[in-house]
Amino acid sequence: MIAALRPMMKTHRLVMLGLAVGAVAWCAYALRWDWIPTYWNNGLILTGLETTLSLLAFSWTIGLFFAIWLGLAQASGPWYLALPAKGFCSLIRGTPLLLQLWFFYYGIGSTFQQFPWIRHSWAWTYLREAWPYALMTLTLSFAGYEGEVMRGAFLGVPKGQLESARAFGMTRFTILRRIWLPQAVQRVLPTLGGETVLQLKATPLVATITVVDLYNVSQTVRQDTYVIYEPLLLLAAVYMAITGVIVLIFRWLEHRVPSKVA
Repeated sequence: MIAALRPMMKTHRLVMLGLAVGAVAWCAYALRWDWIPTYWNNGLILTGLETTLSLLAFSWTIGLFFAIWLGLAQASGPWYLALPAKGFCSLIRGTPLLLQLWFFYYGIGSTFQQFPWIRHSWAWTYLREAWPYALMTLTLSFAGYEGEVMRGAFLGVPKGQLESARAFGMTRFTILRRIWLPQAVQRVLPTLGGETVLQLKATPLVATITVVDLYNVSQTVRQDTYVIYEPLLLLAAVYMAITGVIVLIFRWLEHRVPSKVA
């Protein structure tokens, strides 16, 4: 136990730890936190946290699914699939996320209300809300960035392994499922972890289209209570905690996936 803690007991680390503890203690006692029970009891903080996590989880899952096929189309698909996939990834990577978000919500979303048959249909219940547009924008953004990453990962798999699999009579789907995709995912995991953190940091933009996420909650607290720094500090702490969990998950996956692939 002592041997395991010895690397942590260096002077500069102890100094940094002491400064961190001191900063946390000062924030706890010198700043104003009496507003937290009010917004916790009315469910606003939990609603913002749930919205942020759900947007991250759904956009990551759906976006990664599309990214795999975008990368595969660019790496080995015919030109009529590779060209649109390349164009989509270039368009997403070349335009700001905020512009994409406003284009879908204020642009396309505002045109739906001009059609009575849409306003009187079951779809209007969802099309008039901001959350579906936020989810769609984040999903397409993640798919566009990761599609290019997956393209490089697919091309990084040695061609000799794929040719050997064909020689053994494996079908294309079997090769993709058992050889090509697992090795591509293994290569892309470190980058995917970083992109997931960036996706988390992109979610506050949905507050610009009235989605009640964590950033929107902090803005509401500041407007209601005129407390400036405390909501932002709490927001930063929550984002750091979520980021820490993401990093730990991907580090665990990086140690597990190679054994599965082998």
